[in-house]
This record gives sequence, structure tokens and C-alpha cells, in this order.
Amino acid sequence: MLLDVWLLLGAVVVLVSIVAVRLSHRAGLPSLLIYLGFGLLLGESGAGIQFNDPVIAQTLGLSALVIILAEGGITTNWRLVRPAVPAALALSTVGSAVSIGVVAVAVHEFLGNDWRLSFLAGAVLAPTDAAAVFSVLRRLPLPARLSGILEAESGFNDAPVVIVVMVLSATDFTTPNPAFLLGTMLYELAAGAAMGLAIGWLGAYTLRRIALPASGLYPIAVISLVVGSYGATNLLHGSGFLATYVSALMLGNARLPHGPATRGFAEGIGWLAQIGLFIMLGLLASPSDLPSQIVPGLVAGFVLSLVARPLSVLASTIGFGIPLREKVFMSWAGLRGAVPIVLATVPMRENVPGANRLFALVFVVVVVFTLLQGPTLPLVARWCKVTVEGEARELDVEAAPLETLHADLLEVRIPVDSQLNGVEIFELRLPPEASITLIVRDDHSFVPEPTTVLWAGDTLLVVAAARAREAAERRLRAVSRRGRLAGWFGERGLSESEMQEITKRKKAFRMRNLRRSGGSKPR
Repeated sequence: MLLDVWLLLGAVVVLVSIVAVRLSHRAGLPSLLIYLGFGLLLGESGAGIQFNDPVIAQTLGLSALVIILAEGGITTNWRLVRPAVPAALALSTVGSAVSIGVVAVAVHEFLGNDWRLSFLAGAVLAPTDAAAVFSVLRRLPLPARLSGILEAESGFNDAPVVIVVMVLSATDFTTPNPAFLLGTMLYELAAGAAMGLAIGWLGAYTLRRIALPASGLYPIAVISLVVGSYGATNLLHGSGFLATYVSALMLGNARLPHGPATRGFAEGIGWLAQIGLFIMLGLLASPSDLPSQIVPGLVAGFVLSLVARPLSVLASTIGFGIPLREKVFMSWAGLRGAVPIVLATVPMRENVPGANRLFALVFVVVVVFTLLQGPTLPLVARWCKVTVEGEARELDVEAAPLETLHADLLEVRIPVDSQLNGVEIFELRLPPEASITLIVRDDHSFVPEPTTVLWAGDTLLVVAAARAREAAERRLRAVSRRGRLAGWFGERGLSESEMQEITKRKKAFRMRNLRRSGGSKPR
């Protein structure tokens, strides 16, 4: 009987949380706030559920963060993120160090905390949160490089910060030797990156060459590989978080069978992990402890948002050619969420003096500044003039291998704003080794003729030889962006990262010619 009640309660909470996603989406808020609110309502001051075990909270929290990071890596487009990786790595390391130092000094001087607790506050608040960043930024029409930097930063910056928090929270804590701390950090990050690359490559290589008996096994295999990379790397004393994100990024971009289905599965369990995580953290929070930390939380939050974050962005992006207006937006877009709250449970578990106050302070900072930053990001983006309106929507293409035929079956869904609408099939001029074999329209399927007109909302089944697949996808992207005359407009269906690379090469070529001509501009 008790099990029935708990199952019913869990189902109701999840369903209400799903409805809350829609409401928070319209308001421009990360849904974490509503989930935290549910947790508080169900907790000791609401429905009376008692939960105050930091050990269980940390275990469940870290497990949920692994799933959230996995979902972030799997759903990230590597072609868009790749040019942004150097800047994101600088933000994750140099930027995090600057942020930790600035917040620690402010907390020590303004709030009177000892240096250990002050640096813990700085370290816990330093990382941006992948769930919050993805839920807000992916709704904004930002340039690929800018969104790539912020997304990659949220995936990378957990790893170095976790190391600092663990060192500062250790039961036998002594002031760490800076050289030893730096060496440990370099080893753990290198081990994490190496394990993530190895497991991601091995997993992609294997899944591309075996035919599993059911399509639903592919998503399960991918998630198992990513979660396994976390555990295996931690056993080697490496950074499990970095291994998780790197392996997820590789597997999510490896053109595996049923890729979109895998991404959909990852998004589903990612949402479930977020719902469970934030409700659990709301249960762990003690409402009676929060009022006393409102003023300290506001002080720490304003220092973090208006001083530490801008300084960390400025210090870590020197030499990357990022315009000032983008740096301003990046400073305001450093959203915090589950990661700081989960990290705040680490000193609680180790019984660090003042850890309960630190947890309440971090809780206040996350809630207040998510309310402040989330809804205002679109406005700040317009003020900073970083939005890119009217960008072409990419086609959603799913692939399944036809192993014995050395071909791929592509499933292409035509978006409502695609220029493919109204194009006849013969006008696509697909490669000779690629052909549209079936169209699904309004729940009815039919075999098309060369003169069949494509409609928005159609689903196309395209069979392409393995060597012609990329050319077929590029042609479909080109027509989707510019219509049947895409070739006349010079549209080749390249990804944004490929176009940026071409532009960079052209610029370098012009500069070489300019130097050869003696520095004078060619007429």
C-alpha cells in the first residue's frame, strides 16, 4: 500500500514538473526554480517529508549531474562548438581561478568568514550550470561561436572546480601546496580527457560496426558508455566529469545509427535527472536557515555577477578576438544552477565548520540570481547586439545503417520554415547514388515521382551510398536554406564551422598576398 502511494506521488510530481517546463519556457526562466519550489513544499516546512542526509544528497546529486552532463554532450553539435573550444577551456580554467579568488576575498572581507570557508564559497559558486545554460541559451538566436563558448564552458568547468572543492573539504585539510595542487589538477584533467576520448572513440567504432537487434538498445548503450567513463576515470583518480562530457560529445557527434533517437532518449533522462535533482535539493534545504543568509547571499551574488564573472571573462578571453559586446553578454550569461548546490553538499558531508551556512548561502544565490538573470538574457542580448535573426534552421536527419548494401537510410524531417517547401524532387539534384524512396505526409506514406512537390512537415526516407551521404546531406541543407536556386546564390550546405574555416583561410591568403606586395593594398 505504501509503495502504491509513493509511486502515485512520484508520477504526479513528474507530470506537474513537465507542465511547469512549459510555463517556465514562456517566462524565460530555467525550470530549476519550480523544481526547487516543489522540493521546499514537500519538505519539512510543507508536506513534512524529512530529508537531511548530506551523504545521500551528494551521491544522488553527483549521479544526476553525470546524466545532465551526458545529455549536454550528446545534444551538443560539435561542428558549432569546435571553434569555441580554446576560449571555453580558458574560461573553465583561468576564468574559474579568477572567479574563485575574487569571490573568496569578498566573502572574507565583507562577510567575515575564515579563508577556508571563503575559498569554498568561491569554488562552489564558480562553475556555470549545464542544465540552466542549455535551457535558456538554446532558445536565443545567438552566433554559433558565442553559444558554443558558453555551452562548452558549462560542460568543461565542473572538472577543475570539483578538484578544488574536494581538496578544501578534506577532513585532514591543510593549506595545499600550490605546485602540488596544480600538478594534481593537470593530471586529473589530462586523465579525464584521455579516458573520455578513448571510451568515446571505442564506443563509436563498435556501435557503427554491430547491428543490435532493437533500435532502442542504441541509446541505452550510448548512455551506459558515458556513465561508465565517469566511473572508470574516477577509479584512475582522473576527472570523471570531464571524461563524461568528452565521451558524450564524441558519441553524440559520431553519426551512430538512430542518432536523433539517442539524443531524444538522452534529453528525456536528462529532464528526469533535473527534476529529481532539484526536488531533492529543495527537500535538503532547511527554510528556517535561508532568511539569515539572504543578505550574505545578495552580497556574494552581486560580487559574483558584477565583479568576479566580468573579470574572469576579460582575463580568460584575451587574444581570442572576441568583441567587447560579446564579452559583456558572456558576463551576464554565467548562469548558476544545480552544480553549485550539489557541490555545497561536499563540505556538509565532511562536517566542515560553517558548511550548513554555506549551503543556505549558495541556495539563496542560485534562486535569486536565476530569477534575475534568466528572464533578462534576451533583453541583454538585444542590448549587446549579439542576436542573429533569421538563421536557417538545420534539417533533422536520422540515419540507420544498411550494412550489407554499404548504404545509409536517412530520415529527413522538413521544418515549417524550410525553403524545401514547394520544391519538386527532380529540382533537388541529389547525387546519383542517393534517392528519395518514400515520403510520409499527414500520416500517409507514398513512393514519390520525380515531379512530386515537397511540403513543409514531410518526412523523407532517403537511401544513400555511404560515400554519397555527406554530399546528399549538404545538398538538402543548401536547398532548405536558399531554395531550388541555392547553387546560384553560392549556398553549398556547409556547416557554420566549415564556413568559418573557409573565411579564416581566405583572410590568411589575403594577408600573405598583402605582405608579398610590400604592405600596400591591392587595387
